[in-house]
Amino acid sequence: MSIKKNIAIFGVALATSSMLFTSCNTVKSMNNTQKGAGIGAVGGAGLGALIGKKAGNTAVGAIIGGALGGVAGGLIGKKMDKQAAEIERTVDGAEVVQAGEGIIVKFDSGILFGFDQTALKPEAQTNIKNLVKSLNDNPDTDILIIGHTDNKGTAEYNQGLSERRAAAVKNYAVAQGLSSSRAKTEGKSFNEPIADNSTEAGRAQNRRVEIVIVANEKMKEEAKQQSSM
Repeated sequence: MSIKKNIAIFGVALATSSMLFTSCNTVKSMNNTQKGAGIGAVGGAGLGALIGKKAGNTAVGAIIGGALGGVAGGLIGKKMDKQAAEIERTVDGAEVVQAGEGIIVKFDSGILFGFDQTALKPEAQTNIKNLVKSLNDNPDTDILIIGHTDNKGTAEYNQGLSERRAAAVKNYAVAQGLSSSRAKTEGKSFNEPIADNSTEAGRAQNRRVEIVIVANEKMKEEAKQQSSM
């Protein structure tokens, strides 16, 4: 298990205990500016609590691993707030998870693909095209595209399927004008479930693609400079 994944799991676990001292209403009312400023202080625990069971460990770890925290993190969080609201307005079928210094855009696989398919549905192409517009309007970010499956079938087959689906999303996004250098892909098979794989409803939630948006080095350096003024 990677160090980043361990950090993500620890952050989520620690968040469970930290939530005993933080009211639900307070957490829900925080925007990304406030969350970004607080990540450094809580070591990722607050982020884990805010994401909860909405995303897998790789997505959580990608955001925690690159978080600055403090005033600089708050500045980045403010930019992410604006972009998250824009994505919610313009991309149908996507669940937008605001996550401090990053954003997770989650699509159920059924929205993107037919059964056991890797070709994007026509409506999915429209969604990805609209997402690319937002990504290109906010160029100082890096993108990680993560494919997930349920536990039907072998681990080997599902690993390949998750990789191919993540690649299909990236390839179409690049065809719509996204710079290939900004985006990476990973396939996680059924290793990061967010719901119970013993039920059909749970398996449907686990079949998904997560698109993680985080600040690149240029945005981080600008935030550091602004925070020191």
